[in-house]
Amino acid sequence: MFVKSTTRHIRIYAAEVHNSELVESDNMLTLDVDPDNEFNWDEDALQKVYRKFDELVEAASGEELSDYNLRRIGSDLEHFVRNLLQNGEISYNLKSRVLNYSMGLPKVESPETEGAYNL
Repeated sequence: MFVKSTTRHIRIYAAEVHNSELVESDNMLTLDVDPDNEFNWDEDALQKVYRKFDELVEAASGEELSDYNLRRIGSDLEHFVRNLLQNGEISYNLKSRVLNYSMGLPKVESPETEGAYNL
């Protein structure tokens, strides 16, 4: 079994993809963002996640390739995705097969509540 980190929206594997299969690797990480398509993504938001991933991997260079270290990166990326959602850079995909609002209920403004809950 290869080293991996799986969160709700981020999956990281110490593996490469060959013929649509994951093949264990000691020098390659594969990132799967939002595998259940819970969010609507544009290319800019995805690139932000990829850049953050690269930054976190670079910061961890020289450390052991372990489940623990990958989970730290995965957890940091999960929080990053939450920030993208809270900042309105991504949104829930209401046509997704998964509608559990795992990062909080969607914010819907109405004339009665507009601006009432700003912190």
